[in-house]
Amino acid sequence: MTALLRYRTALLLRSQRWLPPFLLYVVVLGVGVQGGQPLLDSLGWTAAVLLPTAAWLVRICVLGEPPAARTVVAAAAGPARAHLAAVLTALGTAVLLGTVATAAVVYISDPVGADHQHRVPVPAAAAAGFLAVLTCALLGTAVGALTAPPVLRSTGRAVPTLLLAALMALVMSGSPAHAAVTGLVTGSRSATVSLPLLPSLAAVLVTAAAVAAACALTSRRAS
Repeated sequence: MTALLRYRTALLLRSQRWLPPFLLYVVVLGVGVQGGQPLLDSLGWTAAVLLPTAAWLVRICVLGEPPAARTVVAAAAGPARAHLAAVLTALGTAVLLGTVATAAVVYISDPVGADHQHRVPVPAAAAAGFLAVLTCALLGTAVGALTAPPVLRSTGRAVPTLLLAALMALVMSGSPAHAAVTGLVTGSRSATVSLPLLPSLAAVLVTAAAVAAACALTSRRAS
C-alpha cells in the first residue's frame, strides 16, 4: 500500500490537477476569513469550505491516470487496493491542506468570541478547529467516493450529485460536518470551546463505510 500511495501522490502532483481545488479553497478562504476576525468563526469557515474541496480531490485522484495505466495497476495490486490508494491520497491531501489553513487562521485571527470581548483559549480552539477540519475532510472523502467511478460513471450525473451531496453534508442537522462546524460557530457566540469528538468519530465510521462500498464495487465490476 505504501508504494501505491507514493505512486498516487506523485501522479497527483505531476498532473497539476490539484491546482483548481487548491486555488478555489484558497480564494474562498480568503473571502470568508480576514485578519482580526473571531477565531472560532474563522475556523468554522475553514472547515466547511474543505468538504467540497476534499470531494473534488477524490474525483481527481480516482480519474487521474490513463485507462491503460489503471488496468496495469489494478492487475498488479488488485482493483480494490488501487482504488483505496487513490481515495486515501485525496484524503491525505485534504487533511494536509486543512491543517495548514487551520494554522494560518489561528495565527491571523483574534482569539475572542463573536462579541470581541471575551477571549477563547487558543490551544483548545486550534484543537477544535483541527477536528472540525478532519471531520469535513472525511465527509468530503465519503461524498467523493460515492459520486466518482465506479459508483457513478457518468460525469453529467456525478458532478451535480457531488455538489448536492456536499451541500447536504454541510447543512443537514444530522451530519457530522454540520455538527462540527455549528459547534465552532455556536461556541464563538458564547466564547466557549467544545471539541467535536463525536462528530469526528461519526465521520470516520461514515467514511470507512462509504470507501469500503466503493472499493467493493470496484472489485465486483473488475471481475
